[in-house]
Amino acid sequence: MLLTFAILVVTIALFIWGKPRADITALLSMLALYLSGIITLPQALGGFADSAVILIAALFVVGEGLTHTGITSWLGQKMMALSGRRPLLLLLWMMGFGAAVSGFMSNTAAVAALMPAVVAAAWGVGSVPAKFLMPLSFAAITGGLLTLMGTPPNIVAAEALSAAGYRPYGFFDFAVVGVPLVLAVMVYMATLGQRLLPSHATGTKPIDLSASMGELADSYSLHGKLFRLRVRRQSPLVGKTLAEAALGRDYEITVMHIEHAADPAHDGNGGGERRIGPRLPLDRLLHHDDEENFPSGKTVLQADDVLLVRSTPELIDRAQLVFNFAVQPVDEETEPLSGTLLSREMGLAEVLVTPRCELIGQTLAESRFADRYNVHVIGVRRHDQIAKRQRVKLDFGDSLLVRGKWDAIRRLAEDQRNFVVVGSPDAMAEQVTSLSRNAWVALSALAVMVGLMVSGAVPSVVAALIAVLIMILGGAVPLDELYKAISWPSIVLIAAMIPMSTALQVSGGAAYLVNVLVQTLGGMSPLVLLAGIFLITSALSQVISNTATTVLVAPLALQAALSLGLSPYPLLMMVVIGASTAFLTPIGTPTNLLVMAPGGYQFRHYTIVGLPIYLVFLAVALLVVPLVWPI
Repeated sequence: MLLTFAILVVTIALFIWGKPRADITALLSMLALYLSGIITLPQALGGFADSAVILIAALFVVGEGLTHTGITSWLGQKMMALSGRRPLLLLLWMMGFGAAVSGFMSNTAAVAALMPAVVAAAWGVGSVPAKFLMPLSFAAITGGLLTLMGTPPNIVAAEALSAAGYRPYGFFDFAVVGVPLVLAVMVYMATLGQRLLPSHATGTKPIDLSASMGELADSYSLHGKLFRLRVRRQSPLVGKTLAEAALGRDYEITVMHIEHAADPAHDGNGGGERRIGPRLPLDRLLHHDDEENFPSGKTVLQADDVLLVRSTPELIDRAQLVFNFAVQPVDEETEPLSGTLLSREMGLAEVLVTPRCELIGQTLAESRFADRYNVHVIGVRRHDQIAKRQRVKLDFGDSLLVRGKWDAIRRLAEDQRNFVVVGSPDAMAEQVTSLSRNAWVALSALAVMVGLMVSGAVPSVVAALIAVLIMILGGAVPLDELYKAISWPSIVLIAAMIPMSTALQVSGGAAYLVNVLVQTLGGMSPLVLLAGIFLITSALSQVISNTATTVLVAPLALQAALSLGLSPYPLLMMVVIGASTAFLTPIGTPTNLLVMAPGGYQFRHYTIVGLPIYLVFLAVALLVVPLVWPI
């Protein structure tokens, strides 16, 4: 037992020091426990098979699915809209929502689902993720005290009462303490907590789509050159393919998108003129037809089709006279270019021609560029001048503005012999706030996971794995991104620290601490006993799982209440509250570990920021618990 305590102290000291890296420290701790004979080899490696580790790995994939399909970016935009782009309001909205969700599902799942959106929103309001992710984790931990199902310790305590012949806690009994604590944490984080949180930037700041699109529009002279053309029913183009129409060859009109006409019998206009303006926001969320409507030479034009094109006003006027188009320029004030040209499926990229490019000396038509790479060239620059796309022969140093599917742009970037893609298309794709065609798959997977977790039909880890499979089979998470989505240092850290929990139990260290506390404080004031139970429970919850802590402490607290002739309700409630105070270390709860790397936090940050909350929890618990459940 003493050796276990010694290893624990050294481990915590290394965590605080920050060297070596946290996951390496955890592995050293695990090996020390095994080599000293405290735990067996199966116990040492058991963390890698623990359901909590598998659950967290699965939740990383679920979060990737929500990000890849645009849900988190869209949610981040909504959070920014609600906050008016004010960091303080964003913090309060985020914490309140995170706490409420955690009352009805795993707080780990809640943090994993919200974390990508919070990161995006943090950058969006001109702040950094470090100012928001730890508050999100702490709000989720506290939100577990809102309902019976909010966190496993609540259920353990209720079952302990029931087994002893007492009425168990009701579903919302915990909210009597939970609501004041959630409010206290929100107030603290909005005031003193913000000053204590680190302010360094972590990761790469998301691309500002508006600024990026403005730069591209300036460089390739796109302003005033985007139009929507509706093919009237009397147009000679009806029934022809784009290749036969020869819009590009004869009129230098690049067709970037086609919105196919609806059935005239159901167009809602009695067969009249069809509008050609931009879709409403709701339409954009419900219709994701970019992939199907990406035009090629074989695309057949139909009456009332709407074409999004790039050309000059003069050439559009010429084509209108010949082909009987209805013309509407794209109004950039009401319809930003990022919404017109970008979606979850379709993107833009600037491509440079390398000196070894095999297409040098050929025109775009001669090289069959569009067919070869499945992208459209909508602008060419040479020596800081706009070149004629149909006539220019490619040369070293030319830059092309291309539009196509994000996957096609990625393949173009891989052809490094011929081209160099400027910037990061993947980073730009992540900032597109429209939902992809697979967004419903990700939302369905999330709904299934939450439903299974709430109902208890299957264990949480199984619910998360089912959600992962739905996302993979539904295409919400590409297979090549599956394992990249998992933060492996976090997984190793959690798995390697689980043996410490085992060692504290098998060595008798945890039970020894609890027994000493009860024997020491049992004869003192009941309020002192409540404080002592809180302190020992919270101390254990900093280094081992709160469920394991509650399983250890709850029976002893119940026995102390019975032997001293006290009501068991306040004592067990103090156990539950103490088990939800894993604020001082990143290893006490998976939610802290989830935000550690994205927030760029070190071990000491949790102690510095968490200590005041810890004291607030103790004060509120000692004030509220004896009033609601007299001792």
